[in-house]
Amino acid sequence: MSGSAGSTRMLGVALGIGVLLALMGCTDTQGCGECQAPTESWERPWMGHRTPVTSPVLPVAPQDMVSQLLQRLEGSVNLEEAVNPSVLLAMNLAGGDSDGPTHKWLLQEIKEEAVRRAQKDMTSGQVALHVLALLSSCQDPQRVHALDQSLDLIRVLQQKTDEEMAKLEAEGVPKTTLYSVGLDTLALCLAEAGGAQAPSVALAKQVLSPESHLSVDTQAMVALALACVYNYVELQDVRDLLREALWTVSNGFLDEQKEGNGMIGNIYSMGLALQALEATRKFYAPRQWDCAQAFSVVYAHNYQQPMAIAQVLPALVGRSYLDAAGLDCAANRDLSPSPQLPLSPVLGTHGAPRAPIQVHYSITNTLQGKHFHYSTSVTVPSGSTLLQVMEVAAEENPQTFSFQTEQTSWGPYVTSIHGLAASTDDRTYWQFLSAGNALDEGVGIYKPHDGEHIQAVFSTY
Repeated sequence: MSGSAGSTRMLGVALGIGVLLALMGCTDTQGCGECQAPTESWERPWMGHRTPVTSPVLPVAPQDMVSQLLQRLEGSVNLEEAVNPSVLLAMNLAGGDSDGPTHKWLLQEIKEEAVRRAQKDMTSGQVALHVLALLSSCQDPQRVHALDQSLDLIRVLQQKTDEEMAKLEAEGVPKTTLYSVGLDTLALCLAEAGGAQAPSVALAKQVLSPESHLSVDTQAMVALALACVYNYVELQDVRDLLREALWTVSNGFLDEQKEGNGMIGNIYSMGLALQALEATRKFYAPRQWDCAQAFSVVYAHNYQQPMAIAQVLPALVGRSYLDAAGLDCAANRDLSPSPQLPLSPVLGTHGAPRAPIQVHYSITNTLQGKHFHYSTSVTVPSGSTLLQVMEVAAEENPQTFSFQTEQTSWGPYVTSIHGLAASTDDRTYWQFLSAGNALDEGVGIYKPHDGEHIQAVFSTY
């Protein structure tokens, strides 16, 4: 979607939400999920009794928008690339066709990848996402059958979570990230594995620590995990701690939304933030959430990045990752992608030649080894991504601007520039800045404007 047609459509969608909310009996002061008729969660035969989870039966967002994003998400699946469990999770939560070929292929690939890699080279967060995807597909993660093998993925997740916790307790930082620990805790809780309470306590303390400066994404994922654990924990002091942390995160989001005219973090943080606010409603009550304002920000953005779509789609139908273990898989056909909705064309693949622009690009290291700072200016067609800018710089001066990337669920991730590689052990990474501010899009998505100066700075986290 591009040009005036795209703008007109998005404006229509944004204006349409007022009518939609009115028809459904909503007001701006209600939680968006409160406008839906609730249904109880579905029990899994391998699980014991579950506390019913209420799930909306109608989308909060306009149906055609949900269908188009579902179609776009399904169209992003590449049989030649590693599978992304977040895509299957979102498709299930948003009511995608569970009998479709893409769904079946994703589910089988997720099982096979779990059997091949979970114990060897997956991070705890990657294992947790596989667990959530399986739960949302009504599969038992304790009995994953693929490639003539069987794997207890919950046992693997518990081991990797224990490793995260050991490092967090000993050094004050986890093995990977607090975001991953939040994912781990949520997956263990939804699978009713029994190992979620200890990490939930650690996460709550991190949220409440004056020294913590957690990103919106991390806070949202932690809030989802804590909201799940809160429903099961019995110790009053633990419940009090979780409640305080959930109150802190949710009220912080509401404050940020008010100050940012609907925006919480950046546009790519909105999906998880909306999920968290829907799931934590009772923790900021009696304060009310102006959900229409927050959703209008999402409606005005034309999401293209698959991972961003995967995080925002559940919120658009009034669900969150908390609902992953409570879906009726047999009924996930009602909101399947509409064939009459075409995908938006990829910018730059058609039409007239694009005018050239000049982008200034610099790389800086003052952290490790021999310090360096190099700058260059490159000319690229307008609409080029930052990755394309970096490629041109590397072609023109490979000795200085060579770099390496690895593919992630969020697109290409820069692992090394000028021979200096990021390291999880040293907690270093390459941060990209414009006018001193960190970019809120990855190098494969961000499109610099003419005359912009992009800085790549070797940093710590």
